[in-house]
Amino acid sequence: MRNLLFLPLVFVSLFLMMACAGDKSEADQEGWLLEHGAYPYATPWDEHYFYTMQHPSGDTIILYQTDDLHKLHDAQSRVVWAVDSLHHIWSPELHRIHDKWYLYFEADAGNTDNHQLYVLENDATNPMEGDFKLKGAIQTNDEWNFGLHPTSVVVKGQQYLLWSGWPHRRSETETQCIYIARMENPWTLASERVMLSQPELEWERQWIDPDGQRSNYPIFVNENPEAYVTPDGRHVFVCYSASCIWTVYNKMGMLYASTEADLLDVQSWTKMTEPQLVPANGSALYGTSNISIVPDGSGQRFLLLYEAKTREVTGEKRGIRIKPIGWKEDGLPDFGHPK
Repeated sequence: MRNLLFLPLVFVSLFLMMACAGDKSEADQEGWLLEHGAYPYATPWDEHYFYTMQHPSGDTIILYQTDDLHKLHDAQSRVVWAVDSLHHIWSPELHRIHDKWYLYFEADAGNTDNHQLYVLENDATNPMEGDFKLKGAIQTNDEWNFGLHPTSVVVKGQQYLLWSGWPHRRSETETQCIYIARMENPWTLASERVMLSQPELEWERQWIDPDGQRSNYPIFVNENPEAYVTPDGRHVFVCYSASCIWTVYNKMGMLYASTEADLLDVQSWTKMTEPQLVPANGSALYGTSNISIVPDGSGQRFLLLYEAKTREVTGEKRGIRIKPIGWKEDGLPDFGHPK
C-alpha cells in the first residue's frame, strides 16, 4: 500500500531491520535511474523492492525485483500480465493489502475514450511467484466508468482508491480531475466518488507546447494521483501531474489533509497553489512528476523516484530519476529542486 508509515507499519519495521541497500553516498546521490521509462512505482517488501513502470508496448505488465533501486537495470524481471483483449495498459502499481498482492492498472479494448481501471490479485507470499488473476474492472460511477491511473492508500485502517477521471463524458473539451472513494475491498468501491481537485490554476491548464505539439481539442489535466501518509502520521498527501504530459508545462501539484479528517469531504483538503518538485534554475529537466516514495534500505531516509524529461538533439528523453527527500516541520514532504 502507498502509506509510508506508508505501507502498514510492519513494512517500516521490516526496513528498520534491513541492512543498507547501498552505501550512504550512493543513496544521497541524485540522477537518472533509468534513461527511458514512465510512471515508476516501487514497493518495499521482505528486504526487496518490487518495481513496476509503464511498458512501451502498452500491452504488457512486467514486475522487477531488486535489493537496490540504484541497480534496477540489473533487476530480476517477470511478465505478470499480457493479454490480447486489453490495450493501452498504463501506469501499473503493486500494493500489499490483507496479505495478498494487488496490481492496479488502466486499460481499454482499443478506444481510449473507454478507458477503465482494473486490478489483478495474487495470493503468493512473493509476487514474483504465483499467478496474477484479473478481478475485473472497478466501477467508479454509474454514469461513466472512464478512469486513469488508479492508486490506493490506507488511512486509519480504511482503504481508499484514488484516480483521474472525467466529470462527464468528453464532448469538445476533456477535463481530467482527481477523485477519491472509500473501498469495500481491493476491487470494489464502497462510496460515491468525490472530486478532490480539478485543473483550475493556470499552470494546470496548459495543453499546447511551444513547439506547436497539441491535441486535437483542449485537454485540461489533473492526473496520476499518488497518495501517502506522512511518517509522523499527521497528514495524508496526494501528489498529481498537472497540464499535458507532452508539454514543457507539465508539473506536479499536491493536496493534503489531516489523517483525523473525513477524507471524503473535499473541505478537509488543502490544495497547494504552487507546483512542487520544480527543477532548479539552469536545470535541463522539465515535466518532473509521476512520483513514487520509498524508504531506503536503512529505513531512516526516503527516496523519491520521479519521471522527468529533457530536450535532446535526437528528441525528447523521458526517463526515471531518483533523489533523497526530507520532511518539513509540519510533517509534509520537502521535495527540493531537482538538478
